[in-house]
Amino acid sequence: MFPNNTLNRYNVMRIFTLALVILLGWLQYELWLGKNGVTDYKLVSSEITAQQKVNTTLKNRNEEMFAEIEDLRQGLDAIEERARHELGLVKKGETFYRVTNGAKSYGN
Repeated sequence: MFPNNTLNRYNVMRIFTLALVILLGWLQYELWLGKNGVTDYKLVSSEITAQQKVNTTLKNRNEEMFAEIEDLRQGLDAIEERARHELGLVKKGETFYRVTNGAKSYGN
């Protein structure tokens, strides 16, 4: 039915087609199930998303803590300033000088 030359080409093409199908199957397996494939990508992507949420939570907590520390520092400074001004308190080793413009009259 086929001449000898055509039979050889037919067999070569069948082998070539089979090899391409096997190669395509192997590539699909590697793409979907192999190392660094789609499955691994989805797993790593979900882990990254979870870690980003944790990092955001920790960053917010750190910012709150820094704000609280700053408030405490400012609060101590404010308390000290108020004690010095309103109560006339002086630290050890400091000398307090009050300068006035003279006596003020509150009457007529």
